[in-house]
Amino acid sequence: MKIYVDADACPVKDIIIEEGLRAGKPIILVTSFSHYSSEKQPQGVETIYVDTGADAADYRIMKLAEKGDIIVTQDYGLASLGLAKECTVIHHKGFFYTNNNIDQLLQTRYLSAMARKSGKRTKGPKPFTEEDRNKFKQRFIKILQEDS
Repeated sequence: MKIYVDADACPVKDIIIEEGLRAGKPIILVTSFSHYSSEKQPQGVETIYVDTGADAADYRIMKLAEKGDIIVTQDYGLASLGLAKECTVIHHKGFFYTNNNIDQLLQTRYLSAMARKSGKRTKGPKPFTEEDRNKFKQRFIKILQEDS
């Protein structure tokens, strides 16, 4: 099992790296060249850089991911594709994408996009909180323990 992270705007990379390495799982951070860093990652963590196109990271993750892998993303489209490959997909706020909730999430995203396109203002995501961070950590550790 590998851990793939849609890493451009992921606020829990430190948790993923710490807990993933503790569990002995390879971690692949997929990010755009616009987020390039010369910072060295620990052994067991690979960074893959992709073009800055809208879905470049998503396409690379889907090319690499296999059944049973973990994907961390806030992107509903990538989550949907990951579920189709039978990956475990989790949002950085700690909720799981499932076959039971993905259609509703995609529908809500679509309706919000249509409202914005017609000139209406929509609410953005709520701020990321320490409670979200703790929830993610607990659930992420649980995923790793279930695989052991």
